[in-house]
Amino acid sequence: MSRPATRPAASASGVDVPSPCVSICEMSPHNGFCVGCYRTLDEIAAWSVLDAAAKRAIVDALPARRATAQSPR
Repeated sequence: MSRPATRPAASASGVDVPSPCVSICEMSPHNGFCVGCYRTLDEIAAWSVLDAAAKRAIVDALPARRATAQSPR
């Protein structure tokens, strides 16, 4: 007897939120964000267990973090 295939957790729209990781994994000592995806270490570590709403909230915050990190001081 075969088991049905399992599917990844889905968001309300039926699609899981993809990771913003770009495989440039280095934490900035200046702001605590990854220099590749602009997530915090806690956000990166928890990504696989977060629900879709929490993942979307993180993804939605990334453009502002990127802009702040790249603005001249």
